[in-house]
Amino acid sequence: MRTGSWSAYDEAMAKAQLSDWLSWATRCRLEPFKKLAVTLKQRIDAVVRGMLDNRSNAYVETMNGLVQQAKRAARGFRTATNFIAIAYLRMSKLTHLPSTLKQPSISEKTS
Repeated sequence: MRTGSWSAYDEAMAKAQLSDWLSWATRCRLEPFKKLAVTLKQRIDAVVRGMLDNRSNAYVETMNGLVQQAKRAARGFRTATNFIAIAYLRMSKLTHLPSTLKQPSISEKTS
């Protein structure tokens, strides 16, 4: 893995490679690729910076997965407030809570 700052050559190379792909995508017969190419062309500088910084949306996808788990767990609750409460509990990763309702929490074991 590379550390430190990226050179202008790397940025130019990334932009050239992305431009090549965008050229192909705009000529492609698949409409989703054409739509993606238009979007990426509008944001090409930001996309190149993201490529060079090795940015990822993994954190956002992880949070989405946790919210989806909370959504499944909240079935049967009557209000959005209850769903939000479950989502916050799932995403907060509290370690002192019992894994099941029948298991006492850490604070109850020591008292």
